[in-house]
Amino acid sequence: MKYAEQTVWITGASSGIGAALAVAFAAEGAKLVLSGRNEAALAEIAGQCQGARTIAFDTTDLGALPGIAADAGPVDILVNNAGISQRSLALDTDFEVYRRIMEVDFFAPVRLTQLVLPGMVAAKAGRIVMIASIAGKAGSPMRTGYCAAKHAMIGYADALRAEIAQYGVAVHVVTPGFVRTGIAVHALEGGGAERGRSDASIDAGVSPESAAATILAGMAAGTREILVGDGPEMMLGKMRGSDPDRLFDMMAAAAPVVER
Repeated sequence: MKYAEQTVWITGASSGIGAALAVAFAAEGAKLVLSGRNEAALAEIAGQCQGARTIAFDTTDLGALPGIAADAGPVDILVNNAGISQRSLALDTDFEVYRRIMEVDFFAPVRLTQLVLPGMVAAKAGRIVMIASIAGKAGSPMRTGYCAAKHAMIGYADALRAEIAQYGVAVHVVTPGFVRTGIAVHALEGGGAERGRSDASIDAGVSPESAAATILAGMAAGTREILVGDGPEMMLGKMRGSDPDRLFDMMAAAAPVVER
């Protein structure tokens, strides 16, 4: 088994891709530390993963993270999966919504990475896994904050990879397209409330289990940027490099028409 006896810490492990990754890593013999805010949901997932430990916390409580990382102990693989999306036009979005998204999707992963990285460097081994998004490669309407955070995550991860390769620590960036999770349901609207409903595109996406299998296979192969999905949205990242004007026009055409 590829990940036998390796300690894997997964944030956002109570549902979606995080939960599917937990089950997949457990099947490969990994020792799991599962985190999220929903203790009951975490316990349910842990029950499917022999020997898994749970640490429930809010990733935006940055002051508490050093103690939480100490409780997690040395880890071989950190999967920064916890995240929150958005469904609101920039003109209608409160600044605090942007702050919340950046705290969850960017600053929290950076802080956790800082906390576990020294141990990996000392061991001359380890993996940092950033669950980003295709939205981190192409700007999509109704998601200005989410796109900004995921672009930032990818930029940070790419630069970090270059710095720490000399120590034997790998950085994997995962860029999912549409995956059947609750990400759209829990996305923030302009005033900060949860949206409460999904998108047809999300509901037609790949399953979390398929996503997890692709991620584990990519990690085992040493793939530094792991693409997850099989829909037309997976071409957006390539278009940014090959035909950016076409991409920009496509995104503009997808934006809602609102009279003001």
